[in-house]
Amino acid sequence: MNLFDLQPDEWQALLLTLRVAAVALVVSLPVAVLVAYVLARYRFPGHGLVNALVHLPLVLPPVVTGYVLLMMFGRKGPVGAFLNDTFGISFAFSWTGAALAAGVMAFPLIVRPIRLSFEAVDPKLEEAAKSLGAHRLVTFFTVTLPLALPGILGGAILGFAKAMGEFGATITFVSNIPGETRTLALALYTATQTPSGDLAAFRLTLIAAFVAFAALIASELLARHLRSRLGGADA
Repeated sequence: MNLFDLQPDEWQALLLTLRVAAVALVVSLPVAVLVAYVLARYRFPGHGLVNALVHLPLVLPPVVTGYVLLMMFGRKGPVGAFLNDTFGISFAFSWTGAALAAGVMAFPLIVRPIRLSFEAVDPKLEEAAKSLGAHRLVTFFTVTLPLALPGILGGAILGFAKAMGEFGATITFVSNIPGETRTLALALYTATQTPSGDLAAFRLTLIAAFVAFAALIASELLARHLRSRLGGADA
């Protein structure tokens, strides 16, 4: 078997991983932007608690996060039972559940750089726009958001890479079902448990490492490019 000759089940795992990561990013990014803006611009009772809850998945064992998701969004969980009975939506043991787990685990990595970007935006620029009669939402979308764009794109790429590599919460929440929840990380785990799976495991490791490295490089290049453009515009 050729090192670079992906088998059908490996292609399936790779494509499913891209699908899961993309859905996780699309759903979590708008929420992350909102949360990051609130944390950066407002001080309120419980601010530290909200910040801690946002970053909790980073310090909790991923299996714990997956178990919490299973208890909450499983078919017998309070949220999962309601969604299943009311809308026919089920997250447990499905690829949508894998996307949910990936989004939750990637969320802190998306929020952090976006929050830092919002904090770096000079509030005087926002005040100047408001003094000219711009509504708060108009100011946000025309002034604040463009200036924070490097952090938003950087967070999005890092979150996408994290979602692609998610393992612990995914296998706990949605199990390891071929063609349904077996992402690249789970396929790699399966290969390591197979007596003749060394070559497949090495191949999948190379793919995972390449994707993660490419995401990090892309994040850095995009951030530099946008900073240079915004710097040129300011000049």
